[in-house]
Amino acid sequence: MWRRSLLTAGLTAGGVAAASTLWPGHPRAAEAVDVLLVLAVDVSRSVDEDEAKLQREGYRAAMTDPRLLEAIQGGAIGAIALTYVEWAGIEYQRQLLPWMRVGSQAEAWRWGEALAEAPRTSLSWTSISGAIGFGARLLAEAPFEATRRVIDVSGDGVNNSGPPVEQARDAAVAQGIVVNGLPIINDRPSFGRRPLVPLDQYYAEAVIGGEGAFLVAAEDFDSFGLAVRRKLIREIAGHGGPRRDYA
Repeated sequence: MWRRSLLTAGLTAGGVAAASTLWPGHPRAAEAVDVLLVLAVDVSRSVDEDEAKLQREGYRAAMTDPRLLEAIQGGAIGAIALTYVEWAGIEYQRQLLPWMRVGSQAEAWRWGEALAEAPRTSLSWTSISGAIGFGARLLAEAPFEATRRVIDVSGDGVNNSGPPVEQARDAAVAQGIVVNGLPIINDRPSFGRRPLVPLDQYYAEAVIGGEGAFLVAAEDFDSFGLAVRRKLIREIAGHGGPRRDYA
C-alpha cells in the first residue's frame, strides 16, 4: 500500500513525462516534417521497360537536384517524408520504398540509391482509384506528422480497373489529403482504346483534388524528368500556380 501511494504521488508530480519514464512501452510522438508525400507511379503494361526506367530516373534526378533540396530546407522544419508506390490494376499496389525522411543531401542520395536498387514489376490494367486509396492508407499509417499530406499520381492512362477514380479522390480529399497529378501524354492506346478526352483534361477533371491541387503534364516520357522536378518543387515549397502546368 505504501509503495502504491509513492508511485501514485510520483506520477501526479511528474505528469506525463514521469509516466513515460516509468513505463518504457509508452509511445513516442511522431517526428514532424513539412510534407508527407506519397509518390504513386504507374507500372501497368502500357509502360514499357525503357519508359519505366525514364520514370525512375526522373524521380531520382529530381530528389537529388540542389533546387529541390533548397525547397525542402526552406520549409518551417526543413524536412519532408515520402514513400514510393508502384501500382497497376486494382489488385496491385506495392510500397516499393518505405517512409523515409529527407532533409539533407545525404538523405536525398540514399533515397535515390534505394530506388535504383529496387526491382520492377509490370502488370495489366490501370487503377488510379486503387492507387489513391492505397496512398490514403499509407498516409494514415505514416510514422511522421505533417500539416500537408499529398498523394502524387503519375501515369499514362485513364482508370480502367476498380471503383470510379472520382470516388477514391473525393474520399481522400474528405480526409484533408491533396491529390496532385502527373499525366504522361502518350499517343499509344491503352488496351486498344483511346481516352475519350485528352489525358491532361481527364486528370484535371477526375483525378486531382483538394486545396491547391494541380497537375504538371509531361508531353512524353522524355520530358518526364523535367515535369517531376517542377511538380515536386511546387508541392514541397507550397507555392501557388496554375491548376494545369506543362513540361
